[in-house]
Amino acid sequence: MTTSTHPPQPAPRPLAHLDVLVSGASVAGPAAALWLARYGARVTVVERAPALREGGFAVDFRGHAHRTVLRRMGIWDEVHRRQTRMGRQTIVDADDRERVDLPAFLMSGDVEILRGELSKIMYERTRHSVEYVFGDSIARLEQDADGVDVTFERGAPRRFDLVVGADGLRSHTRRLVFGDEARYVRFLRYYVAGFDMPNHLGLERTTRLCSVPGRLIGVAHHGLAPDAASAFLLFQSEELAYDRRDVAGQKRILAERFADVPWKHAPGVLRALEDADDLYFDAIAQVHVDRLSQGRVALLGDAGYGATMGGMGTGAALVGAYVLAGELALAHGDHRTAFAAYEAEVTDFAKGCQKIAGNAGPFLAPPTERKIRSRDRAYRMLSSRFLAGFFKRMTEKAATNIDLRDYPDYPDHPDHPSYPDSLDRPTPGTPDTPGTPDAPEPHPAGTRLPTPAPTESGPTTAGRRP
Repeated sequence: MTTSTHPPQPAPRPLAHLDVLVSGASVAGPAAALWLARYGARVTVVERAPALREGGFAVDFRGHAHRTVLRRMGIWDEVHRRQTRMGRQTIVDADDRERVDLPAFLMSGDVEILRGELSKIMYERTRHSVEYVFGDSIARLEQDADGVDVTFERGAPRRFDLVVGADGLRSHTRRLVFGDEARYVRFLRYYVAGFDMPNHLGLERTTRLCSVPGRLIGVAHHGLAPDAASAFLLFQSEELAYDRRDVAGQKRILAERFADVPWKHAPGVLRALEDADDLYFDAIAQVHVDRLSQGRVALLGDAGYGATMGGMGTGAALVGAYVLAGELALAHGDHRTAFAAYEAEVTDFAKGCQKIAGNAGPFLAPPTERKIRSRDRAYRMLSSRFLAGFFKRMTEKAATNIDLRDYPDYPDHPDHPSYPDSLDRPTPGTPDTPGTPDAPEPHPAGTRLPTPAPTESGPTTAGRRP
């Protein structure tokens, strides 16, 4: 008598019947895509930018909730491998003499990574099971009882079962579905900017910051390349009327605001600003919505509970993606049940993180010399072992103020952290499932595929095809 064995069949996925559109490919979007694809959904991520955004500010993770989600995503080790490993952060006077020296663990959490590097990690983990469309965005959404008809700025119209708005503080998805952003975005009287620049200061995994009343300017080296650094500028202001697409106009605002800052390195920063091609400029603001979903559209990350800076927004986005997709899996795609549970789980958690961020602007750039001296005294106190521990516990309290549920687990999915190494992840050109049409051309093992850019005829797609 002979017997034959067959490999175990993949477990049925609870979201295999769903087509989901995710708007935004920074952090929240790819995180949601990872989980939704793992649960079987056919996921499309649309991103206005022509490619993944490089660089960006450093983001940190702290506490058990962040660690748990990163590990369950399967990216904890890779985040550690690409972390900044930042050292001291130093407040200096106009002559570049040290005033306050802060140990790294106070500002960088348990692990810190550049936002662009985190985006790359999640894109690399999902690009074979998720369709990415760069150089396009949602123009119109029309919901009915059975789905959402989506009109794109460039691509052909398509229909989806669900839409996730993960397109940031200035979310276009939120504006289309929930109304004008003035109803939800609260300006906190400060603006922040950042851009890459040469490492003229010769820094090595350190930051130097100079404060004058209402303004902060600094340079940081995050270790990716010895000759590359990043500039950070922050200033107090009434709300400004400016064109968010006019980069030259934003550069003029910054040049005018910082022209008289006496720090010896400020002129070099402003010269680098003239040549910068990656300027980030926005208000420090928070998003407060009445609810996180409307019909078949849900908001995630900064689009629903953003805080610009200081509010552990990246960690909150990853936790939110875990909960949103997990609740959809538990509800087998019933969006009414899942969205209500998602909102109940994350609302208080997100508000707690936002509360921590409420004074980020005044603390970094106090409005008077007296308040700068008070801030410096507080920094010195935080450098003591006792108060440093208190500060760490205080920030971790907000970051861990959620009881994470255990959602369905599918270790046979290639994106799962326990997927056997002997069963290599699909390589470019290898369909994820038999019959997948139009697979990309194969590349040599280990070759890093460049992120696609849009063509004249329309947006480009990468990864899984519809």
